[in-house]
Amino acid sequence: MSKLVWVVVVVAAAILAGCNTMRGVGQDIEKGGEAIQKAVK
Repeated sequence: MSKLVWVVVVVAAAILAGCNTMRGVGQDIEKGGEAIQKAVK
């Protein structure tokens, strides 16, 4: 279980490192939400 937690932390850190600002984080989350909405339709 702790290995899974470690993987999640590393992935989250990599995603956040790709965003230089909080605005970038918001845009990434918005794009993710849009992708989910398109997949549901």
